[in-house]
Amino acid sequence: MNTGTKNAFTYFIITLIAVFFGVILGATYEQNRSLNSNSGFPSFAISNNQKLDKILKVIETNYVDSVNTDSLQKLAIDDILGGLDPHTVYLPPSQAKTQNENLEGNFDGIGIEYYMLNDTLLVTSVREKGPSAKAGVLKGDKIVSINGQSAIGDNGVVDKLRGKRGSKVAIDVLRTGFDKLIPLTIERGRIVVSSVDVAYLIKPGIGFIKITRFGANTAEDFTTELGLLQKKGMKSLILDLRGNGGGYLSAATALADQFLPNNQLIVYTQGLHEPRTDYKATADGMFEKGKLIILIDEGTASASEILAGAIQDLDRGTIIGRRSFGKGLVQEQFGFGDGSAMNLTIARYYTPSGRSIQKSYSKGTKAYKSEINHRFEHGDFTSLDSALSDSTFFNHKKQYKTLKGRSVYAGGGIMPDIFVALDTSKYSNTYQQINSKGLIANYVYAKLTRSVSVFPFKTAEEFSQQYHFTDADYANFLKYCIGKEVKLNKAEAMQAKPLIINQIKSMLARYYFGEEGFYSVYAQADLFVTAALNKLKNPA
Repeated sequence: MNTGTKNAFTYFIITLIAVFFGVILGATYEQNRSLNSNSGFPSFAISNNQKLDKILKVIETNYVDSVNTDSLQKLAIDDILGGLDPHTVYLPPSQAKTQNENLEGNFDGIGIEYYMLNDTLLVTSVREKGPSAKAGVLKGDKIVSINGQSAIGDNGVVDKLRGKRGSKVAIDVLRTGFDKLIPLTIERGRIVVSSVDVAYLIKPGIGFIKITRFGANTAEDFTTELGLLQKKGMKSLILDLRGNGGGYLSAATALADQFLPNNQLIVYTQGLHEPRTDYKATADGMFEKGKLIILIDEGTASASEILAGAIQDLDRGTIIGRRSFGKGLVQEQFGFGDGSAMNLTIARYYTPSGRSIQKSYSKGTKAYKSEINHRFEHGDFTSLDSALSDSTFFNHKKQYKTLKGRSVYAGGGIMPDIFVALDTSKYSNTYQQINSKGLIANYVYAKLTRSVSVFPFKTAEEFSQQYHFTDADYANFLKYCIGKEVKLNKAEAMQAKPLIINQIKSMLARYYFGEEGFYSVYAQADLFVTAALNKLKNPA
């Protein structure tokens, strides 16, 4: 690999490891079950339970050094589950709680978004009518103390802000234009988070909706936003599922139902102990006729692949992007009395044509985790020919047919109908230094944000069209980076200029106008969106 490719590879190792763990924990679920003593499910063999308990007790009372027997027990569990598949996992109580909160779409908190700027928590967004808004917290405030103790440089500051609904937390904030700290008391409340990241008209008549998980409220959130866009004249839709690691099977089928006519097969599931179950569309779809495009990438997994696979197999829309992750396993969550849980694979799912898109895990979890990196090394991200020739993807001898007779393949994710290559030329060593140090976000929040009252733009669209980050602005940004010990290569800095400016402008738009502001700017340099708009303009 040349230097540019190695640098891009390093960047992708970091990001794709995050993608993998998002996929592992964002599995496809059918329902939750409990393994508590009163659950009604059969008990495990008592003799084995007693043996394990006795071994741990003997170790605890006789071993030469102190030992955390809870950790030993978890090791035993992990060893057992590790012999099954990469998506059957044990979740400690805190991890199980976080995962379930994410999928259920609600949690207890104070209702802010934040960024850690120079070891200080900067409030970047305050939820309207949420606990912090009611207490008087404003965007741009810096939280410097919590319950009388300094919060600056405190790695646990976020945990101290969390707590049970109805409990209170006292904070002191530093606010622009005020000489003294402002004391505020926040009563924590229930925070409900929409499954839809953003929904807006990206062009007249063209809607854009992004979803990053399939949770309990996704179907309801989606249909609400879909209806609002239709009232604004939406005729075509771009549905962005990039980075969507999955979630509830029912949410994926409910979304597919909005696009498909009555009685069409969406997906079916089957396992050794699970008889075949068919999931079919109803007559209630809100968008069965309009043009549909779905964006996918290597982070698109599980429930999101169910939706994309159904749309592709039934020739209902166009899939654009790069090959999806390749997770075709269904989990059920079994809860334990201490709050921990086990996500157990119970079935495989199959797209309408009958294909399983689950990639192989026969070489073990380590190889499974590194498969995305293999794709990059093989050239799958930059070349369609490389992606199609990758032996980890599919067997050409095993073809499946879409409703209109097109060939599709099984065994390693969903190959898009239109491929979008990764432009590695932008990810130079200079850019990666800037990115790894978080200097783009730091610069936006430390240098560019201003009081909302003096911000000259009233809408995201106005900002997108009229705000310009000039050559002089870019020169100042590079000086800032040099001051943060970035070894600047001028040629690389100029090569990365369009990417960096787009990211700066996008983050500034998010600060003032939320997710619609971010995506309305970011989409201007998004190759996936460009390909989607071109396809809608030239459907042939």
